[in-house]
Amino acid sequence: MSLDATNESPRPLGKVPEITLGFWIIKIAATTLGETAGDAVSMSMDLGYLAGTAIFAAIFLAAVAAQIRAKAFHPFLYWATIIATTTVGTTLADFADRSLGIGYAGGSSLLLALLLGSLWLWRRTLGTVAVSSITTPKAEAFYWMTIMFSQTLGTALGDWTADTAGLGYDGAAILFGALLAAIVAAYYGTRLSRTLLFWAAFILTRPLGAVVGDFLDKPLSEGGLALSRYAASAALLAFILMSIFLFRQRAAANAH
Repeated sequence: MSLDATNESPRPLGKVPEITLGFWIIKIAATTLGETAGDAVSMSMDLGYLAGTAIFAAIFLAAVAAQIRAKAFHPFLYWATIIATTTVGTTLADFADRSLGIGYAGGSSLLLALLLGSLWLWRRTLGTVAVSSITTPKAEAFYWMTIMFSQTLGTALGDWTADTAGLGYDGAAILFGALLAAIVAAYYGTRLSRTLLFWAAFILTRPLGAVVGDFLDKPLSEGGLALSRYAASAALLAFILMSIFLFRQRAAANAH
């Protein structure tokens, strides 16, 4: 008995976007917004890192729940969830580094272990960490947990390179920009795993956004531009919304 195409069950569409230039532009802007918005709540509003983390964690959990319940890819919901991960990552990293006294190096080491553990458990459980495989609630849960760890690590790593390592905001931005350029070169010039390169780039865009965000709102005496955190956050949000309209996005292609 032959089977025609009408009898085959189509693979479900994913709810994450295709990886394009527009994706990376919005991703970097979102990570920068996470830094300025996180600092606005915890520092400018003087709520502190613990209260800021609690607020953004609640928003993050609500956004992830909405994302998992959604039946299709919705760009605004997806990027709202990404922004939620960057803000909770900012306040959580600052809480661990400063309030708990772990320090940037200790916090970065701990968060790197959590991130690698998340990726390992995800791969061991589902067999792959490729974006095209994120078509089930379990895969989505692993995806967002891994992203949250990567965003938190990025904040700690960005602060560590800019402050403790003494590179400053411009030096740290150049460092992470160069590392991202190396990943782009590897993508086009080598046969390294595309999944490995994606996650490497995804992780490195966070510390880049962290140092750019700090550069925008830190005092002139600390090497920043001393911009209002509220104004910087509003401008970044407007840029992200404009980019979502400008860069038309669709769900990542199915794995074939």
